[in-house]
Amino acid sequence: MTQTLKWIAVAILAVALGASFHYSAGWLQLCAGLALFLFGMQCLEQGLKELAGGRMERLLARSTATPFKGLLFGGGATLLLQSSTLVSLLTIAFLSTGLIQLGGAIAVLLGANLGATSGIWLLALAGQNLSLSPLALPLLVFGVLARYTGPQGAAAGRLVVGIAFIFLAIDQIKHGFSAMATIELGSYAADGWAGTLLFVAVGLLLTVIVQSSHATLMLTLAALSQGQLEPAQSLAIAIGSNVGSSVTTGVMGYIGGNRAGQRLALAHVLFNVTTASLALLALPLLQAAVLWLTAVAGMGDNALIQLALFHTLINALGVALFWPWQPAFAALLERWLPDRPQAVGLIAEIASGPTPNRSPYLTDSALLSADSATEAFSQELHHLGRISLEVIGQALYCPPDELDSPQRDVAVLRQRLQRSPLDSEALYRQHVKPLYGELLRFIGRFEQPLDAVQQQWWRNGQEAASQLVKAVKDAHQLQANLKRHAGAEAQAGNAAADAYRELRLQLLDALAWLVRCGQQHDDPQRWRHELQALEPRMQAFKEEFTARLFAAVRDGRLDGSQLGSLVNDLGYAQRIVRNLHQVLLLGDGHRHGLSWSGLFQDEGEAPALP
Repeated sequence: MTQTLKWIAVAILAVALGASFHYSAGWLQLCAGLALFLFGMQCLEQGLKELAGGRMERLLARSTATPFKGLLFGGGATLLLQSSTLVSLLTIAFLSTGLIQLGGAIAVLLGANLGATSGIWLLALAGQNLSLSPLALPLLVFGVLARYTGPQGAAAGRLVVGIAFIFLAIDQIKHGFSAMATIELGSYAADGWAGTLLFVAVGLLLTVIVQSSHATLMLTLAALSQGQLEPAQSLAIAIGSNVGSSVTTGVMGYIGGNRAGQRLALAHVLFNVTTASLALLALPLLQAAVLWLTAVAGMGDNALIQLALFHTLINALGVALFWPWQPAFAALLERWLPDRPQAVGLIAEIASGPTPNRSPYLTDSALLSADSATEAFSQELHHLGRISLEVIGQALYCPPDELDSPQRDVAVLRQRLQRSPLDSEALYRQHVKPLYGELLRFIGRFEQPLDAVQQQWWRNGQEAASQLVKAVKDAHQLQANLKRHAGAEAQAGNAAADAYRELRLQLLDALAWLVRCGQQHDDPQRWRHELQALEPRMQAFKEEFTARLFAAVRDGRLDGSQLGSLVNDLGYAQRIVRNLHQVLLLGDGHRHGLSWSGLFQDEGEAPALP
């Protein structure tokens, strides 16, 4: 329904725009210029991200060691990408996955607001009479030719094409305002504060609509250069565009992020709203300061430079205001938006109610970066691993805390069977399958470029998730016969019951072995040695167990039907161990941070291997 309404709204807007173009050639030029500018910005962002190859994201993760480093990174990244919104959303993604902390993220956010002023300076310095179209045309040619020189060349070409489209857009918008010279936007203003607030609202709404404060300020500069706006009105639009840039971050961060990301989205909104409010209250003083500074620089009558200076001044004042109390601001955000209590473990998740439709790790914001998406994938894979192991334990009538020393008393096992514990099939449908489906959906939605190591990691991670699900399904197949036979009275001649209890204990021992191996991931050599030792142990058990089963058939203690069930269930047990063994092997051999050898590890100390 929502998608249908969206397409209806887009169709109505397209028809309305088409009709308006017929009646005003200047309006058509203006809209075409805006479209070229937004497309050029998109090409510029994509080209820079592909050229960086994830280095910018990794630099972000390292740049928050001190607030000053975070400030420099935020300003530098916004200067390159020319989008404070994109830098803010990338920071939200890293914060949501735990790659950076809230204090460092706030510093990056302050730097991004300072860096956002660079774009308007470039546009203002270009001036009214300088045409960039002659430079744009050869850039287009070279940018397209670069596409045929390989992946890096194609990324560089996309960047060059983006710059060319921005240059073309600037001239197109100038021509559009020139053609609409009879329209004086300033005539629609009210007097006093009402007029100021009206143009603040115009700047805010226009930024929200076009999703770019740079585009709003470029339109403002063009209208100002054509005399269609008064300088004071352009300053009000600049204030509104600042607030509008945080609306996009706030909405996307709140909807697409977890609690940590929502805190930073709120911080961005609070920063820009506070800065805008102070700028409005001190508007006469700021105007006087701008006039004095431009007069000292010999550009007292240049309204474009005045607007650029005003935009820089209000952002610098906002940073100066928030900088001293960053730790207190972070603490305040954590108090306003505390972490939601997370159920740890399967039983806790069941007690907390229905399984949520969305993972706390696989957020929309995590999709913005290869590193944040990989970290989110890793966190969800660990979650799936722990839940899968618990479901397998429930199928074997063994609580997770007993895995290291499973209960061997037949009477206790019989009591558990009589209490009708949780059914593994229901647990699979309600908890494992939704998690696996959400993981696959996340993989399908991810579109960022990956390096070779990350590509291998994602392939292995997807295979590991599949192996976990297969292990859970095999455990369900095993549970039915365990329930039928394992709780029988311990008596002479009941070979089937004895065999099923032995098979259960052997499988639990193997699972405990795998968990202990996984928890030794800080010692790779010992980890691999212990993991490789499990397979011959299981093979020896299979051969010896099968031989005893056939001996029991020859002695008349087992019939053919019981033998068939036991052989099948031995196969299920072997597959469970093999699948989990393969999961751990898939996580071996990668660089630090891309291994899940500790997949089944819970909080606390890992028990030592025997």
